[in-house]
Amino acid sequence: MRKKILLLGSGELGKELVIALQRLGQYVIAVDAYADAPAMQVAQEFEVINMLDGDALDAIVAKHHPDMVVPEVESIRTERFYDYEAKGIQVVPSARAANFTMNRQAIRDLAAQELGLKTAPYRYATSFESLKEGVEAVGMPCVVKPLMSSSGKGQSVIRTETDIERAWQYALDGSRGDLAEVIVESFIDFDYEITLLTLTQVNGKTLFCPPIGHRQERGDYQESWQPAAMESMELKEAQDMASAVTASLGGNGIWGVEFFIKRATSDAPATVYFSELSPRPHDTGMVTLGHTQNFSEFELHARAILGLPVHTIEHLRNGASAVVLAPADAQSTSSASSKPPSFSGLEAASLLPDTDFRIFGKPSVRPFRRMAVAFSFGQKDANVKDLVTKAKEVADLIQIES
Repeated sequence: MRKKILLLGSGELGKELVIALQRLGQYVIAVDAYADAPAMQVAQEFEVINMLDGDALDAIVAKHHPDMVVPEVESIRTERFYDYEAKGIQVVPSARAANFTMNRQAIRDLAAQELGLKTAPYRYATSFESLKEGVEAVGMPCVVKPLMSSSGKGQSVIRTETDIERAWQYALDGSRGDLAEVIVESFIDFDYEITLLTLTQVNGKTLFCPPIGHRQERGDYQESWQPAAMESMELKEAQDMASAVTASLGGNGIWGVEFFIKRATSDAPATVYFSELSPRPHDTGMVTLGHTQNFSEFELHARAILGLPVHTIEHLRNGASAVVLAPADAQSTSSASSKPPSFSGLEAASLLPDTDFRIFGKPSVRPFRRMAVAFSFGQKDANVKDLVTKAKEVADLIQIES
């Protein structure tokens, strides 16, 4: 059952997926736009291409004849996946899913218009003028996001009219690919947000990981914890919505489905809003590397795409994660022109009990780049707020020296 797998995107999430696939005896070619990306360091082969170049992507597929194409980032000519699928190559989770979810317009229209899921009011804009019209339609405050981006890049909040031009330019700068279009969403007054890791299987029922809470800053996650405290009705509604959207898209694997939750009050019931969906392991799900479950999100993804049934996802212990970022004043470096960054404080971080960390092995730095992640864990009755504090303590001990 050895498959040749073409992994498109080779960051820290891709690296953990390659490790999981290697443990199941698979052969992986890691692809990214720069050399020595984390997943390349553990794969059998690697390629460096611009994945937005459709001809270059076709050439890599023709060269390696993979059994499976696994996208791990947004900046890919996903429309080519339909051709690959027609030629008998398995696209994860499916060509339709990858193509829809790499673009916020396709997935939002599917969720809100076709499936009737509750979302924030939204509009699209292809110019500064149309963004102003969109802001007027949804009201302020509102959130602006590029239609194609990752890890919160290009996202900002508009609170006054003077913010509109800045938000438009920031979104364009943060957009992946050549798509100059944004989505503007009404700002939801929510109490908390979660990632619901959802496992779809070819030989088994859809399963859910315990919900993951997280905090964002600059549009990117800073800490996550599992499980997030939720009322059973809120969780059931989120699960039903996740089942509906993943079933519509089709295919097998782990999905990171994001929701905003407004708790019930004496005047109104709880409201669950669908936010976004990623057809692959989610960055907030790195908390599962702390053995909070019987399988990490990467192991679940590997098993599902290979058709290996998972009978149950068992919650083993509570856990938290905290990212280690390059400093705000870090001098941006190129992997081709400098030595890799080094780390200090690892011995001190290792002395804290019930903790762990991962160094991603990225070959270069830039301000706020995610370079490592720290974990803390405890029994099922452990307070997750305390675990977050402890994970941040570990992260703060790890220093990056570029």
